[in-house]
Amino acid sequence: MKFGKDMLAKALALSVPLLVFFSLTAWAEEEGPVPAPEGFMAFVVVIPLILIIVLLILHVDMLVAGLAGGVLAMLAGGLTLADANAELLSTIPSMLANTVPILNSAIAMAVFKSGGYTAALVLVRRLIKDKTWVMAAFIIVLQAAATYMSGIGGGSAMVIAPLAFAALGAIPELIAGMSIATAACFTTSPASLESSVVSQITGGEVTAYVANMQPFTLLFVVISIVLASWGAFKRNALFTSEDDGQFEGMGNGEVFKYCIPTIYLLAAVILGPVINPLVAPILGHGILIPFVNMVVTVALVILCTKFTVNEASGALVDGSSYILTRLFGVGIFLTFINLIEKLGAFTVIVNLAQGAPVFLLVPAMVLAGFAIGFPAGAYVASILGLILPIAHGLGFSLFEIGLVTMGVGFGSQISYVNITMQALASGFQIDISEVVKGNLKWVSAAFALLFVLAIIF
Repeated sequence: MKFGKDMLAKALALSVPLLVFFSLTAWAEEEGPVPAPEGFMAFVVVIPLILIIVLLILHVDMLVAGLAGGVLAMLAGGLTLADANAELLSTIPSMLANTVPILNSAIAMAVFKSGGYTAALVLVRRLIKDKTWVMAAFIIVLQAAATYMSGIGGGSAMVIAPLAFAALGAIPELIAGMSIATAACFTTSPASLESSVVSQITGGEVTAYVANMQPFTLLFVVISIVLASWGAFKRNALFTSEDDGQFEGMGNGEVFKYCIPTIYLLAAVILGPVINPLVAPILGHGILIPFVNMVVTVALVILCTKFTVNEASGALVDGSSYILTRLFGVGIFLTFINLIEKLGAFTVIVNLAQGAPVFLLVPAMVLAGFAIGFPAGAYVASILGLILPIAHGLGFSLFEIGLVTMGVGFGSQISYVNITMQALASGFQIDISEVVKGNLKWVSAAFALLFVLAIIF
């Protein structure tokens, strides 16, 4: 692909003079709703979108693919450099304004670095003795909780997969269970980039989206727990190593102290939407709010682990870098998508889709998300930037858009280029093709259930 990517970069560079020319000569257009292009133009305006999808499937970098489609859209529609600049300067701030996901992700990464999740695994192993199926179940719970709190599936897997391998070995059902739980959690997490994209495109609140999707998140986590436990029991798995060296010599009570920040943060993230409305009439605001969660969690890290004040605050700041850089990247990508939208491309697609039976619209979009997520799942947020505007244009509710988002997440868990898949392959010390092969049956079954639920609901 190197030659192809180099040629694409050169083609984009050569297009700059054309863009400058169009910028100087383009006609002024009045602001207003984007009309639906007709005739041959209805086909032309969709081509940039098709180009982006093809390039993503060919594993071209998200921003390069977006730029290629954006340049083509500008040339086809007579959009100027001023249009592109205005779109860029409005889209990036709107993405970076998703402060709740940024804060939650940073707090969770601080807990990661302090050893909270490792301590939980060590403690459970000491308590359950030889019941390896219980350990398999707990690994799923920990992976789901870590992903839900941080919004980062790959980051959670990088920490937990090596510990899981050290404890139980490479059990296919355990790996598949971690993948399914990860997809269900990062696509519906209050801290995830994906939830931010949903909020930015639909205009809905992240908290409302998360609350809508919680029953489905819980359903697939329970399915993952059952799958992993069954796999460990069926294969007569044995523990493969001793406790993590970091906690060697510590008593159970001291190890449990390391878990306290994890327990608090998980409780705050999950119970906040329930408790806050109850106390708001009394206090005038919620109690499990981002500021409180940040201060209390960092204080617990300092009190319950070996982290100093400086180390805890440093971990908090460093923990924000992952989601901030990705929000910035998605902001650039969505700039190009918005340029395509200015041509009326999404209006064309919506008009076509409206001809289908109403009961098929949601499952069809869920299937489309899964189908694109499989080859192009390196960056789920970029796929959402492509298909969610279409779903939103079709009048999908926040819940229905959540089903589409989860479908993309499941597709990414059988993708060779997905970071969670790569983390699992590395952590369990197997080739990524083995992860894909082992996941294919179980992830596809989970998606089949999601597809049926999309038809029912």
